[in-house]
Amino acid sequence: QVQLAESGGGSVQAGGSLRLSCTASGDTSNLRCMAWFRQAPGKEREAVAAIYTIAGNPYYADSVKGRFTISQDNAKTTMYLQMDNLKPEDSAMYYCAAKGAGGSWRAPPDFGSWGQGTQVTVSS
Repeated sequence: QVQLAESGGGSVQAGGSLRLSCTASGDTSNLRCMAWFRQAPGKEREAVAAIYTIAGNPYYADSVKGRFTISQDNAKTTMYLQMDNLKPEDSAMYYCAAKGAGGSWRAPPDFGSWGQGTQVTVSS
């Protein structure tokens, strides 16, 4: 069982930056992918970015490419999401998620572990 703890959300004006963190604990031996999802009120949960922990390969949704950067620490148990040039449409609850090697980084059902979420609000 993997436990995830997020931090770093908050409120900023458009064009500003925030950095989210997610730390995994527990049995991380089979952890192969960590990802960020977001969900705005009335909308479905969508994948934002993911990183495959062994090779460190990052993946991004088209809506955040060039603005967000996902990274991990050397222990491969803490993931970061640097969010720059934030837009009001980035406002949502952001969730950290983790899974093993199978499935798709874009698919919420493929992730077995979830954090409680951290709110990001971007004002215009």
